[in-house]
Amino acid sequence: MFGRIRTAYGRLLDAKRAPSRPDGPAGPGGTHDPARKRAPNLFEAAASYVSACAENDTDGIDEAAGWVSPEALSFGVTELACRAVLALARERDESPHAVARALLGLPTT
Repeated sequence: MFGRIRTAYGRLLDAKRAPSRPDGPAGPGGTHDPARKRAPNLFEAAASYVSACAENDTDGIDEAAGWVSPEALSFGVTELACRAVLALARERDESPHAVARALLGLPTT
């Protein structure tokens, strides 16, 4: 169910970002134009943003933050955090709750 929500949300964001072109999608610069560069999606932006934060790369942070809206970037960063905590929990054979608290330096309850 959440996968469907994520997919629908991603399509909604892509539709809002897509510029309307009078010559249609197959015209110059359209989806069938091999010279057209694809805009990064929210997950690419989130991955670049978090990587740049981890490396203290302010230029990379600013660049990634400009690829999508702040709301989309927040959603992507949250999704990345959830996936990272789940992957670490499986790797460590611990609960996601314990892993999240350990990553933040909080005592486990």
